[in-house]
Amino acid sequence: MKLGIVGLPNVGKSTLFNALTKAGAESANYPFCTIDPNVGVVTVPDERLPYLRDLYQSEKVLPAVIEFVDIAGLVRGASKGEGLGNQFLSHIREVDAIVHVVRCFEDENVVHVEGSVDPIRDIETINLELIFSDLDVLERRLQKAQKGGKSGDKALQAEAALLTRLQKHLEDGQCARLFTPDNEEEAAILADINLLTNKPVIYAANVTETDLAEGNEYVRRVEKLAQAEHSETFTICAQIEQEIAELDDEEKLLFLEDLGVHESGLDRLIAASYKLLGLISYLTAGPKEVRAWTITKGTKAPGAAGKIHSDFERGFIRAEVVSFEDLKASGNYTAAKEKGLVRVEGKEYVVQDGDIILFRFNV
Repeated sequence: MKLGIVGLPNVGKSTLFNALTKAGAESANYPFCTIDPNVGVVTVPDERLPYLRDLYQSEKVLPAVIEFVDIAGLVRGASKGEGLGNQFLSHIREVDAIVHVVRCFEDENVVHVEGSVDPIRDIETINLELIFSDLDVLERRLQKAQKGGKSGDKALQAEAALLTRLQKHLEDGQCARLFTPDNEEEAAILADINLLTNKPVIYAANVTETDLAEGNEYVRRVEKLAQAEHSETFTICAQIEQEIAELDDEEKLLFLEDLGVHESGLDRLIAASYKLLGLISYLTAGPKEVRAWTITKGTKAPGAAGKIHSDFERGFIRAEVVSFEDLKASGNYTAAKEKGLVRVEGKEYVVQDGDIILFRFNV
């Protein structure tokens, strides 16, 4: 999973990126400090993995990972080349979802490129630039579909009709993720175009330390907007996250509890990401390694096996499955099997979060 961290200059993007990844990206109080996208990989916290490691005496533990990309600050006019313009936009096109950092704090010592704090205006500024970029992409695709449709190609005629409706939607200032296709064929075309405004969004409301537990009026405005467009949102203090990044887990927890919160910003961001993208993790365990594998909710057993290796999917025979909770309650795999809690599942089995699976295959 690759998440792109975006936002106007000076909203706390690079500070947040540093905190999440401990990558030490440069951050400063002036626009365009981030010129090339910084990339950092973080592990997904999963309390099930240490338990399984101890149970199986595993040599190594491999958690799921998320790749964060810190993308240069966007300004009004980026779609026409202002600031870093198209360089910024091309980096967004490569990510699975967008983490949109929004400034929800007042601080006269930190310059705001628009001269005042207004999170909704800031969100609309970025959305508008992404819409302009999408309209350029859509125009070229529409011309091609219209040209092909003139020869009588029914599929291209249908595509042109869809793109015309979508073009009107974008011109009205609406993001593509708020557009409703009429059928599965239209949904497939929409996904194929890879529009920037069709990517899922998580809004990170960046606040001061004093507003971290309860939020503020700016945060509530962002939450209202996110709810209307079925996006996710969470409150974070990027500065605090940076301060606790080097602490061990116990110190971090005590620090956060003093502030009235019980999870780090990274934990809340990961939870929001998994929820937004409909992701779950299944587990494999043995003496050599314990590992978490990220899949989309609703994935059937052969598809989950394919995450490990394409041969597993191609030669899938069956899956031997026990839930983590059943294994833990039983004490070990043998006991779980004696209780009938280890199930043999076929090709139609839909994998559940926390399933511990042994795949049987033959190529």
